[in-house]
Amino acid sequence: MLQAAGLFKSYGAREVVADVGFMVNAGEIVGLLGPNGAGKTTTVAMLCGLLAPDRGSVTLDGETMGGDASALKRRIGIAPQELALYEDLSAIGNLELFGALYGVARAQIPGAAMRALALVGLGDRAKDKPATFSGGMKRRLNIACALVHDPDVLLLDEPTVGVDPQSRNAIFDNIESLRGRGKALVYTTHYMEEAERLCDRIVIIDHGKVIASDTLQELKKKLPVLNAVKLEVDGAVDTDALAREPGVRSASTANGAVTVGIEDLATALPGVLAWLEAHGHVVHTINSTEVGLEDIFLALTGRQLRD
Repeated sequence: MLQAAGLFKSYGAREVVADVGFMVNAGEIVGLLGPNGAGKTTTVAMLCGLLAPDRGSVTLDGETMGGDASALKRRIGIAPQELALYEDLSAIGNLELFGALYGVARAQIPGAAMRALALVGLGDRAKDKPATFSGGMKRRLNIACALVHDPDVLLLDEPTVGVDPQSRNAIFDNIESLRGRGKALVYTTHYMEEAERLCDRIVIIDHGKVIASDTLQELKKKLPVLNAVKLEVDGAVDTDALAREPGVRSASTANGAVTVGIEDLATALPGVLAWLEAHGHVVHTINSTEVGLEDIFLALTGRQLRD
């Protein structure tokens, strides 16, 4: 449905996006992740036609976006991170305005606006102004404005910033409903648990380049450690020696506990326990966790602060 190929964008001598490419199929959510300054916002601006790439192309259903490309742009909806609402217009007034801007036929705008409001659970607040809404309600109205013209592609840029858990779950339900209706969605977020829950595939960019693109399960396979086991034991453990055991990829000690990184729990953990027993260490507790998207993200982009 949506494909980016070889996107480049520079501002003077600073290259912000360098050869970014990925695709989004109908009925699929693709998470676009990256540290601050990685090039996500610039990429999203090029995807929706607000910014022309220096090189590369964006195609929608095989048709290349170029110039004004109004017909193609109207097949895309965007919910920006910064709320794009008119506070002194009613909720229905905001949607009618955006419907007109997107080229919805005049006679169809009232029905389209009410359907979009109903989808995000704001049908009973149609006549109220956003100035009276909570942060979560404003976020949902922001999404409704991107949906009023029934686009094929939806770009969601940090859609849950500053909302409470109830509103976040309502937004998740909306997004999953849209996927079920065959929409192609691009979802940017800094909340790794959101991407894990929602996204069919993950694209991670850093320094303007795609550094990983796959399903979560396939990305996990690219890490040398798939499980982290934390053991509370008696005595000081020689972690260098433990790390050389079969199936063990790392071992460290912190706060009186040993954390061991292993590939496979079933095959490696018995050997770890046997090694500890043989070296006189009594194990009191064992806790294991599978690596998640945050572990993958930090392994690929590093732990250094990005400002």
